[in-house]
Amino acid sequence: MQDGNYEEWLSSSYANEMSGSRHTVQALSWRRLYLARAKLKASSRTSALLSGFAMISMIELQIEKDVPEPLLIAFSVCASLLVAVHMLALMISTCILPNLEAVSNIHNVTAVKESPHEKLGMYIEVAWIFSTGLGILLFLVEIVLQCWVKFYAFSKYAAAATTVIIVPIIIVFIAFAVHFYRVLIAHKYERSTRGLEELETIANSLEPARQDQSIRVV
Repeated sequence: MQDGNYEEWLSSSYANEMSGSRHTVQALSWRRLYLARAKLKASSRTSALLSGFAMISMIELQIEKDVPEPLLIAFSVCASLLVAVHMLALMISTCILPNLEAVSNIHNVTAVKESPHEKLGMYIEVAWIFSTGLGILLFLVEIVLQCWVKFYAFSKYAAAATTVIIVPIIIVFIAFAVHFYRVLIAHKYERSTRGLEELETIANSLEPARQDQSIRVV
């Protein structure tokens, strides 16, 4: 099949599948597929980067003898949680992303039905929240604890300065995350309401045609 004929066939196939009552459902399914794929890609990159940094910081950090044990415990717990959270997000992304990539590369508008992004939506959200939400928050906390462990024996003022800088950033990060998810939920609710209204309108418009067909059959 030549390139011109293939492009014409793909365009006509897309137009046929996306016309009429299928438009809203197909468009929404493809949008969810691409959004899920983008989330998994972002989670994979972020988790790989931050977990690698956490492992290197634990290995390369030189600990003095007079560092308080509670501070060491807090640092080790935070670092372990950071690596575990990002590894979980990375595992989910690595397992699900190839399936979404395989479907999204198929030039057929009905191929979205073969994608598992709807059934595995909860796991995709978990990977996204763990990587970009909880994981980054733990990363900021680890920076503070690492500075205290590193500079405790030399200058407590240096560690305190780091804390003064990072704590407001953590507060801003949490405030932004809460605001972002509230706006996102409101946006999803609005889009869902519009989608239901459009589907209801389409169903109402198709109802007279179905009644006429039933009368003809009788």
